[in-house]
Amino acid sequence: MRIIAPIWYTLGRMNDELHEELDFEPEEELGTLGAAQAKLKKLKDELAKVKTERQEYLDGWQRCKADSINARKEVLVQAERASARERDRLVEELIPALDSFEMASGSEQWASIDDGFRTGMEHVQNLIIETFASHGVRRFGRVGDAFDPTIHEAVQELNDVAGSAGEIVRIMRSGYRTDDRVIRPAHVIIKA
Repeated sequence: MRIIAPIWYTLGRMNDELHEELDFEPEEELGTLGAAQAKLKKLKDELAKVKTERQEYLDGWQRCKADSINARKEVLVQAERASARERDRLVEELIPALDSFEMASGSEQWASIDDGFRTGMEHVQNLIIETFASHGVRRFGRVGDAFDPTIHEAVQELNDVAGSAGEIVRIMRSGYRTDDRVIRPAHVIIKA
């Protein structure tokens, strides 16, 4: 005779067998595993947020550093420009003194002045010209040079002098320049 087990008993046994095959965690451990997984997810989210913030701070620091470097370069460029302007202003103020030396040395009375005094004055003139040169200011304008309207100013043209057309035959006033600009053009007489 066969005894039929109640349905709830049969279902319970099937459930136990299924439970053994699936290897479920006990319910109390599911709570701690779930909590650990939730905590791990929270930590991963926080790590991602910290990495994003770190990158933002790094980017900001790099921009700030680049801005600082650029500002320093700009200050140096502005200082160089200001220094060049002051140098040019000083040169412009001293040029008339050199012109006076040249006019004096070109006069008839210059030959009659005591040699010691004349030599001393020529030495002072040369010191000023050398000081200009040491600061990047050059004197220009020589007889025989070709006329260049960007650096010379023709005050007169002569036909009855030796030389080729457009050649400088006399310097009325020397010119002064730096590498990038003419402080004062040379006043010259050229052959027409």
